[in-house]
Amino acid sequence: MNPESRKAYPIAPAELARRWADTVAEARGSHTTGGPDPAPYADNLLARWAEPQRRYHTVAHLTAVLERIDELAGHADDLPVVQLAAWFHDAVYRPDRSENEERSAALAERALPELGIGAARTAEVARLVRLTVTHDPSPDDPDGEVLCDADLAVLGGSPDDYAAYAAAVREEYAFVPDPDFTAGRAAVLRQLLALPRLFRTPLAYDRWEHTARRNLATELELLTG
Repeated sequence: MNPESRKAYPIAPAELARRWADTVAEARGSHTTGGPDPAPYADNLLARWAEPQRRYHTVAHLTAVLERIDELAGHADDLPVVQLAAWFHDAVYRPDRSENEERSAALAERALPELGIGAARTAEVARLVRLTVTHDPSPDDPDGEVLCDADLAVLGGSPDDYAAYAAAVREEYAFVPDPDFTAGRAAVLRQLLALPRLFRTPLAYDRWEHTARRNLATELELLTG
């Protein structure tokens, strides 16, 4: 089960599409009139997020990230850009590929100019998507901090929710033999635990840092014995 589907994220596809249209309108800016209908782009993105190979990186995860961005919005410099980056950050996702973030960023670089969004904001969206490879924004990057904190917020869930998240990740990598998965997952957990801070915004740090580190350490211990 997707852990984020167990929580109250009752946003229907139509509501997500409306949110998308509102974000596109804000990102276009008041100087831009008209432009392509954003609805087909929402349909395309939501279809990507609903692909059958996904167990964790699903529409529920997209919804959760958007809602966490809402909570952290006061820290952002350019909120529509962060919201667009959330829509694209796992838009291309194949568990057996290593270039998902790059391909997702490239998708944003193609789609956003078609929607009438300017070059500077398009480039910033793509940069933020690529930042989710490391989840390690610089201290002078508030938009990167908001996106990364929202994406990692699942780490700070309850023990049951975290266990469901870890199980969903394992399901996405069901094709990987247990020894190889254990080694790769342990490396990811150690990389996260080695960060000076998992969460960079003050609000996210206060809410999730301690619990997330405990969850990560527990999973690592269970994996490695």
